[in-house]
Amino acid sequence: MRITAGKHRSRVLKSLEGDNTRPTTDKVKEAVFSKLGPYFEGGSIFDLFGGSGAISLEAISRGFDRALIIEKSKAACNIIRENVRILKEEDNVELWNCSYQTAMEKINNEKFDLIYADPPYGYLLATEIIRKVSENDLLKEDGYLVLETSREEKINTCPGMKIEKDAVYGITKVTYVRKEITE
Repeated sequence: MRITAGKHRSRVLKSLEGDNTRPTTDKVKEAVFSKLGPYFEGGSIFDLFGGSGAISLEAISRGFDRALIIEKSKAACNIIRENVRILKEEDNVELWNCSYQTAMEKINNEKFDLIYADPPYGYLLATEIIRKVSENDLLKEDGYLVLETSREEKINTCPGMKIEKDAVYGITKVTYVRKEITE
């Protein structure tokens, strides 16, 4: 697994051994960041299921200022810390070892440009995540919530949120959600 673009391009990242995490493929990362605009001038990402930290570190490599990574597994947190250290991004990455639900409740009046959620397949959490993002008002007006799920997962939105697009890559579906703007 590696960073695909930006200041850390081609740098190799470590990932957790075994089947406990499922790293986002380079193809999916490229597709997501191409859709969002491949390079950024600042911004913040809220990564709800950090895994190895690859998505947040990719965002920082492409120009985001800050990442808040949430990871429940202590072993995965150790891998994230190591990847952050390897890239010397300690000043730009904050890591919380807790569940995504706890993290969403602890956020205090902060809004993000990008919220990325790649929950374990089969748990069917996408609809709940959309609802919690909306209830806690975590997304900036022009921000994106990007959900990476199994291709079979049905996703429903809630008032104030809309699915802008989804795309399937093998067994993975990527869904782009935005705030509904009322005028």
